[in-house]
Amino acid sequence: MQRRRARESEAGNPAGAGDAEALESLILSVLEDDKAEDVVVIDLHGKSSVTDLMIIATGRSNRHVGAIADHVIRKLKESGHGAPRVEGIKSCDWVLIDVGDVVLHIFRPEVRDFYDLEKLWSAAPAGPA
Repeated sequence: MQRRRARESEAGNPAGAGDAEALESLILSVLEDDKAEDVVVIDLHGKSSVTDLMIIATGRSNRHVGAIADHVIRKLKESGHGAPRVEGIKSCDWVLIDVGDVVLHIFRPEVRDFYDLEKLWSAAPAGPA
């Protein structure tokens, strides 16, 4: 699995960062197990009031995207994080899993290229959203 961090935190280690780091570690482990591709972690501490981290990953097909999403959801529940908010699970073109401190986007390749969230968030102005 190729993984890269798009941005390092400029705020050091803000309150609540431990929760985000634990969620990040759990989610990245599942993504690696399920052979998700082009995994990117974008640090949004101090840039968004919605979430601390955004993780973006690609599945090779609708079925692969759905399988990754199902596995992440199951692991989150088993780990005591409760049921996350999920969008897009029926079509599996783009599945969004919102766990509060971390938001995971799982795309099919062409859908990821179209929306290009990495570019959108790397161009985001500094300061709370």
